[in-house]
Amino acid sequence: MRSLTGWILGVGAALAFAGAAAAQGAGAPAGPLWQEGETVAPEAELVRLNSALTRLAEQLKPALVQIRVRRATEQPDTEEEPRRALGSGFVIHPSGYVVTNAHVVERSTTVQVRLASGRRLTGTVVGRDRRVDLALVKVDAPTTLPVIPLGDSERLAVGELVLALGHPFGLEQTVSLGIVSRKGAPLQAAAPGFDFIQTDAAVNPGNSGGPLVDMRGQVVGVNTMAARNGSIGFAIPINLIKGLLPQLLAKGSVEWGWLGVRIDEITEDNVKDYGLDAPRGVGIEGVLPGQPAAQAGLRAKDVVLEVDGRSIGSPRDLQRVIATTPVGTAVKLSLWRDGQPQDLTVTIGRFPEQDSPPSEPR
Repeated sequence: MRSLTGWILGVGAALAFAGAAAAQGAGAPAGPLWQEGETVAPEAELVRLNSALTRLAEQLKPALVQIRVRRATEQPDTEEEPRRALGSGFVIHPSGYVVTNAHVVERSTTVQVRLASGRRLTGTVVGRDRRVDLALVKVDAPTTLPVIPLGDSERLAVGELVLALGHPFGLEQTVSLGIVSRKGAPLQAAAPGFDFIQTDAAVNPGNSGGPLVDMRGQVVGVNTMAARNGSIGFAIPINLIKGLLPQLLAKGSVEWGWLGVRIDEITEDNVKDYGLDAPRGVGIEGVLPGQPAAQAGLRAKDVVLEVDGRSIGSPRDLQRVIATTPVGTAVKLSLWRDGQPQDLTVTIGRFPEQDSPPSEPR
């Protein structure tokens, strides 16, 4: 008499054979289940583009870093764990200078920089500017580090291909491809008057501080913010950053020029309020007491037409010129006041940093 175990094994084998026979009878393929090989030969231009993008990404990754930050708690007397944050950055000098966003290292108690090799180094915040959302970090590297060269953001054209590199969501090095979709103000103003780079290359949380790179392999911007739905991102133009890095290195901060006025765009709707026949210049909506503009005699309803001979056509023009003028410089404002031209000399003040909004991930 067969044992119970043998009977069970026999039944199992019979069922397996029956299932296989049924599957073959149902039209299962006799050969391989899938097919390999090219259906359509790719165009030579696409093959070259794919190869070029792959090579470019591999050349850039060694200089890309991940930044890990511990932040002080909002209530230091509690036993709450320090807040942690992740961001991206890239090496600009082989001795260990790294560029990232100010909001990445905001309120940091410790900064750790993870190199592409996996090595972790302690970083020190050399300087930061909350208005542009830019920071410079230094690591003590045991050897020279690979760098990414900086390019020229003025040459960047709308429609041009760019790569956004970083460590989104704490992932390893990632690369996304897109185009420059616009050059203009971001969704949320940071440094007034400057044209930020808008791109549809994916910029996700954790990409902050990573480089935006053109097809020459040069950094044209630093990724800093994105729309809430993640469809578009913004990068700080590298030409602006080049002008700020020396101040961050030497002083730890940036001194922005300041007038102390509320400005107004002159349109067809308010042109008569400023005594003009057609829109031109920038209207002064109000003057803050005690500030450089008030001390120079600037008044509400004045119209700024020129600054040191440079024509001013929009509020962004005035913001950009004043912000980049060194603090303490005397400039001549050509005005339109009460239907007459007039000149005033104003000494540029320092933008009150304490009044600027804190840098936070956007």
